[in-house]
Amino acid sequence: MLDKKQVLDGLKKLREASAKRKFTQSIDLQISLKDTDVKKPENKLKEVVILPHGLGKKVSVAIFVDKELVEPASKVFDEVIKKDDFKLFKKKREIKNLVRKHNVFVAQANLMGEVAQSFGKFLGPKGRMPDPKAGGVIPPKKDLLKPIYDKMQRTVIVRVKDQPTIGVRVGVESMSDSELADNILAVYKVVVSKLPRHEEQVSEVYVKMTMSRSVRL
Repeated sequence: MLDKKQVLDGLKKLREASAKRKFTQSIDLQISLKDTDVKKPENKLKEVVILPHGLGKKVSVAIFVDKELVEPASKVFDEVIKKDDFKLFKKKREIKNLVRKHNVFVAQANLMGEVAQSFGKFLGPKGRMPDPKAGGVIPPKKDLLKPIYDKMQRTVIVRVKDQPTIGVRVGVESMSDSELADNILAVYKVVVSKLPRHEEQVSEVYVKMTMSRSVRL
């Protein structure tokens, strides 16, 4: 099993090998799987992971709501899209701009049908449809809004779809190596626990920055 010392050693090598950039680079975890036929349903994977130290930068979260949640949601979320305003998004460009603006979308549960009809064609391909598994589909209760927003600041979704690989952001270079290692191990442990043959299916594990080469752990 991958341990924290291995991860810390890999992060040290990554920093040493990476040139300084004029922006804060993201840190990504890459897991390659072996002997994994992704056409078989048992090898598909979609898991929600709560990172112990968050992503190191703000996650922009928008919410689709009906009238009873408009006011309280406006105090919490980065953008509130009211049910009555769905019809205003008539042009593809307007919806694409909305999707680009935010990292995550949340929806009031009773609006999911209308959200899918009006925005699903654009949210779906980007992996940004409100996700019940991640807590992104909520009942109309205002006391849930702040906890859900805060949770989305620390949530990543790990997927195996068409290729036997996993790629997920685990933080940014300004975070400490210890924080990044905790986040990496949180993702790794969830992945290993959900694979049919657990760690036997893991071929290689890498970390990389946005503009760096990959470093093997």
